[in-house]
Amino acid sequence: MKSIVLSGFMATGKSTVARALAARLGLPLVDTDDEIAKLTQKSVPDLWREEGEPKFRARERELVGKLLADPSPRVIAFGGGTVTNRETRHLALDHAFVVTLTATPETSVERAGPLENRPNLAFADPVARAKELIEARAAAYSECHLSLATDGITVDAIVDAIVPLAKRAPICVPLGARSYVVDVVDDHPDALTDAVAKLAPSSLVVVTDSNVHRARSKALHAALDALAVPWTELTLAPGESYKNIASVSAIWDAALGADADRDSVIVAFGGGVVGDLAGFAASSLLRGVRFVGVPTTLLAMVDASVGGKTGFDHPAGKNLVGAFHQPSAVVADIAHLATLPARDLASGFAEIVKIALTRDATFFERIESTANQAKSGDHAILAEYIRRSIELKSAIVRDDEREAGARAVLNFGHTVGHAIEAHGGYAKHRHGEAVAIGMLVELAMGAELRLAPKNLFERARAVLEKLGLPTAVPRGELEAAWSYMSSDKKRSGKMLKLPLPIELGRTEIHRVALSSLVVPKLPM
Repeated sequence: MKSIVLSGFMATGKSTVARALAARLGLPLVDTDDEIAKLTQKSVPDLWREEGEPKFRARERELVGKLLADPSPRVIAFGGGTVTNRETRHLALDHAFVVTLTATPETSVERAGPLENRPNLAFADPVARAKELIEARAAAYSECHLSLATDGITVDAIVDAIVPLAKRAPICVPLGARSYVVDVVDDHPDALTDAVAKLAPSSLVVVTDSNVHRARSKALHAALDALAVPWTELTLAPGESYKNIASVSAIWDAALGADADRDSVIVAFGGGVVGDLAGFAASSLLRGVRFVGVPTTLLAMVDASVGGKTGFDHPAGKNLVGAFHQPSAVVADIAHLATLPARDLASGFAEIVKIALTRDATFFERIESTANQAKSGDHAILAEYIRRSIELKSAIVRDDEREAGARAVLNFGHTVGHAIEAHGGYAKHRHGEAVAIGMLVELAMGAELRLAPKNLFERARAVLEKLGLPTAVPRGELEAAWSYMSSDKKRSGKMLKLPLPIELGRTEIHRVALSSLVVPKLPM
C-alpha cells in the first residue's frame, strides 16, 4: 500500500480522520503542520506571520518531498493550503493516495476554533473568507484520488470509504476541476457500479459493439443492474471501418431517443473505437455530457481511455475529426481481457512498448524480461504493465492536455502507423500492429536522418517480436501508404512533428519537412 495523504481546507477533519485511519491500518502518522512546528520550534501562526505564505509553502514542499521519498507507507495530514503548490500536489499524487476532505464554509469556521490561530481566516467575515479561499483552491483540491464530504458523517464512515479504494490505488489524471481517476481492478464489477453511482446520473446510455456485447455483457449487467438508474444500450458494428460519423449519429439518436438530459452519462463499454466514438458523442450531445470509460481491450486500457482524445475517421485519414473531452471516470477491469483474442491482446502491447521506449528505460527493460509472461496473459504482469503505462501517460497529459508540446511524444510510431492503417482501409492491420511497424520504420528513418540512434531499432524489434507483434510489411505496401502521411493531423504546412527516442526512455520532438521523409533503407 502507498502512503495516504489527507488534504482539504482547514477544519475539514484532516487531523481527526488521519488519526483514525492510521490506527485502523496500523501505520505511522505525520501531521505536516506539527512536523514543521517541531522542526522550527515555532508555531505555524508565528511562522506565517514572520515569514509569509511563500516561505511557509516552500517549507511544506521540502518536508513533503522528504516524507514521500521514503517508500514506507504512512498516513500524512496536510495543511489546508499545502496542495496549492503544484509541485507539492503532483508529488503527492505520484507517490501517495490523496484524499480531499470537504466541508461547507460555515462548518469549517465553526470547527476552526480561535481565529488568532487561523491567520487565513482572521477577517471581519470569516465565513466569506473561507468561501473565497475554498473557491480559489477548488481546482487544486479536485486533483485527488478520492473526495469526501465530512459534514454530518462519522469518522468511522469516512475511514470505511477510504480504506478499500486506497488498497486498490487508482491512478489520478490531474486536470483541475476535470480531474478523474483510472481504477485498475481484476474482476470487480462493483468498481464500475461505484464509479457511476458517484456521478449521480439521471440516466445512462451504454455504447458497446457486438463482439464486446457477446463476450462481456454479463459483467456489464452485474455492474449496472445494481444501480437504480434507467439505462439504454446501443450496440455498434465492431471494427475501425465503422469509426465514422454515421456511428456517432447513431449514438446521438439513441441518447435523444431515451430522453437523455445534461445529467445523463454515456458509458463507453468496449475498445478504442467505442471509446473514441462514445467520447466524441458525449462531447457534443446537448453541448457536452459526462462519460465513463470502460475499456475492454488492452490497447484501450493503456492508451485510448486516458487523455480525453475522442473522434472518428475521415476518408482522408485516421482521427481527423474529434475533440478533447475528458471522461469523468475510467474503470479498467483486467477480467475483460480473458475473452480477448490473442491478436488483439498483442495489439495492445504496442502502445505499452511505445510509452516505455519513449519515457521509461527501466520499464522497457522490465518488458524485455517479462514479455513471455505478458504474452501468455499473466494477470499480475498485465496489471503491472497497465498501471505503469497509465501513470506515464497521465504525467504527460497533466502537463500538456491539448498536445501543444510534450504530449506529441505519444505520437511516436503513429505517423507511419496511421498511414499503414489508412492504406489498408482500416481492415488489414490492427491499430497496435500498425503502430509496432510504424515505430520501427520511424526509428529506421530517424537513424538515417541522424535523429535517432541505430541500436534502438534492433532492441525494439526484438521485444515486439517477443510480444507477438508484426515488425515488417512488404516494401511495396509501405511505399503505397507513404502518401497518407501528407494528411497527418500533426502536419503544419509542409512540416511534420516527429517524436523520436534519442536514447532509451528519452525522446525529442523534431520538426521535419515532409519531403525529407522517405521509406528507410534499413531492413524491414
